Amino acid sequence: MSAAETGIPEQGLGPATKAQLISRVQHAHPEFDASVVSAAYDYAQLKHAAQTRASGDPYFTHPVRVATYLAEKRLDPATVATALLHDVVEDTDATNGDICKRFGSTVGELVEGVTKLTSLEDTSRELKQAENFRKLLLALSRDIRVLLVKLSDRLDNMRTLQFIPSDERRSRIATETLEIYAPLAARIGMIDLKEELEDLAFLELMPEARESIMQRTAFLREAGDAVTVDIIQQLRQDMKEAGLSNVEINGRIKTPYSIWKKMQTKDLDLGQLSDIVAFRVIVEGIGDCYAALGALHGNYSHRMGRYKDYISTPKPNGYQSIHTVVIGPENQSIEVQIRSHDMHQKAELGLAVHWAYKDGTVSADQAAGDNYNWVKQLVDILEYSKDPQEFLDNTKLDLFQNQVFCFTPQGHLISLSNDATVVDFAYAVHSDVGNTCVGARINGKIRPLHTVLRNGDQVEILRSKNAAPNPEWLNIVVSAKARASIRRYIRNAERDQHVALGRQILARAYRMNEVEAKEKALDDIASKWRLEDGEDVLAQVGAGLIPAGDVVRTLFPGIARENSARSKEQRVLERLKAGETVDRGQADSSKVELKGLIKGMAVHFARCCHPLPGERIVGIVATGKGITIHTIDCDNLVNFYDQPERWLEVGWESSSETTHVGRLRVILSNEPGALGTLTTLIGRTGGNILNFKFLNRQSDFFETLVDVEVGDLRQLNVIIATLRSAPSIESVERQRG
Repeated sequence: MSAAETGIPEQGLGPATKAQLISRVQHAHPEFDASVVSAAYDYAQLKHAAQTRASGDPYFTHPVRVATYLAEKRLDPATVATALLHDVVEDTDATNGDICKRFGSTVGELVEGVTKLTSLEDTSRELKQAENFRKLLLALSRDIRVLLVKLSDRLDNMRTLQFIPSDERRSRIATETLEIYAPLAARIGMIDLKEELEDLAFLELMPEARESIMQRTAFLREAGDAVTVDIIQQLRQDMKEAGLSNVEINGRIKTPYSIWKKMQTKDLDLGQLSDIVAFRVIVEGIGDCYAALGALHGNYSHRMGRYKDYISTPKPNGYQSIHTVVIGPENQSIEVQIRSHDMHQKAELGLAVHWAYKDGTVSADQAAGDNYNWVKQLVDILEYSKDPQEFLDNTKLDLFQNQVFCFTPQGHLISLSNDATVVDFAYAVHSDVGNTCVGARINGKIRPLHTVLRNGDQVEILRSKNAAPNPEWLNIVVSAKARASIRRYIRNAERDQHVALGRQILARAYRMNEVEAKEKALDDIASKWRLEDGEDVLAQVGAGLIPAGDVVRTLFPGIARENSARSKEQRVLERLKAGETVDRGQADSSKVELKGLIKGMAVHFARCCHPLPGERIVGIVATGKGITIHTIDCDNLVNFYDQPERWLEVGWESSSETTHVGRLRVILSNEPGALGTLTTLIGRTGGNILNFKFLNRQSDFFETLVDVEVGDLRQLNVIIATLRSAPSIESVERQRG
């Protein structure tokens, strides 16, 4: 029903009166109780009475326009009432308790869900966006109507975006709309809403590009209007000859933003732009859809690779239609969508179709069903994501990418993003399957984990109980669930190692202070650091976030052995420097291996001394960074004399093939070929120059700093000796720092 037929102004032209709004709701829900919407209208008008928008209009016009849009989409009365009230708790003195008392628990919960999306005041702009998106997904997981209100609210804000004076703020809102809200609208099947949001954002972000496209499309439309009419008439004749009746055929101009995206992806310019009209054939039932397709492909040549059947395999949002491109009437390439009347209604209303002829409360599960499991999947990802920004980055991947449909050996359909790999498929089946996958059998053939899947592939995941996620998998997966699950596993493994290291560090601190304590005693003091239990304390100690000395002093108040511990450590260090063997007790004699450590619990080699295999070294627990390795004679160790609990005796893994950096200060004669001699000799002795810097240049010499990649101290010494033997090289010394 059009605006002219209902008497309700178009959204964006002006707000509906209360009678007009109620009339529109009654059209879809004849039996509804008008008192709730009427009361919400009056209450919102009262609460917003003193407020105005950036345009100067009364603020109340905004919630009415939001409510009118949802009424046009046939949403239920509770959602329309929520739209009227969605800003009263945030912007007025009303409370959520007031809303529940006046309008019932359903409206109250919906209003609370929308209100909770308000910006955080004490965080950065990036975190605001990420945290708000996180809140949005949590809210709509309880009732997806929250999303419908939020999208309608964003649409009205975009329609009035020009009234915001700040260029920066307008750009930020438009970008957020393009990156988050338009894809969400697409995900729930509200394509018209998605296209308008995109176009309004496009108008703000790239006005000149949009204007150029508008001028070009106006020219093509004017020149092709007669052709479009002829094509529609010919298509009608084709359908009639195929025995199809009650067929609707129309042509629709593509939006400027969709045209711009096509130009970008296909590298076209405006002069090459021709197919700006998409034709739609609407028939009675599913059988008629395929009959219409047969008529088109029987009468015209179709473009290979441009046929998609979303009827047999619907999109995740429930969208069904057949898309094809044919060389049609007038010998033009035309895009055609074929769908039934029911499919068309669902495509027009999207998720809102679930409330079109229903009254009462409809839960997210009842309304969404299997077609909207993506909501639950995104909420599952919340549990895996470490922070809001990580969650936002992950879910943007899923929102933007198209779908690939693959099958399990049992025939179950798995929907994935474009460029999804075997690992993505494994995690889509189940997190445990992903964590233990080692390969796959794709269409009967063994394939590696990085294999990119194609539509229709049958995938059998090969597993091993000894397998575990590799951090490198993060470079090959594209789905949010896989990425979040891998990171979660890594964090858990990281925590296990932090706990083990913390236990070792704390045991040493106990011995140095000549005290003993059982591990369960840590449970009693965990609350001091706002932690849950003793294992959390150990993890924090292992990560270097809580000094072991603080734990000892908390367990044993009044202990005063710091000075003696410090002097003991200094004496130990002096003896180690002198080359003596020092017995530091059973726990101290254990070596921390410098290989096989998981990502996050990494060993870092100090740049102040560039330790090499073959040198005596010591490990320092770095705050939140694992262990930093220094040479035993590094001058910077003096900074840790008063923190003996952070010291670990470490040793080189004899079988390690890892390369390390040795830094040399080289003085060369300023003569032809000297620099070439330097690089040639380093190469001959197996070294690899990573960095080269001139420090000083005089008439007879120049001084350089050279970073050389070597296997161990022995190789570096060979390089030094070789360089010293060259006549053009005056001196070579190992450089610290």
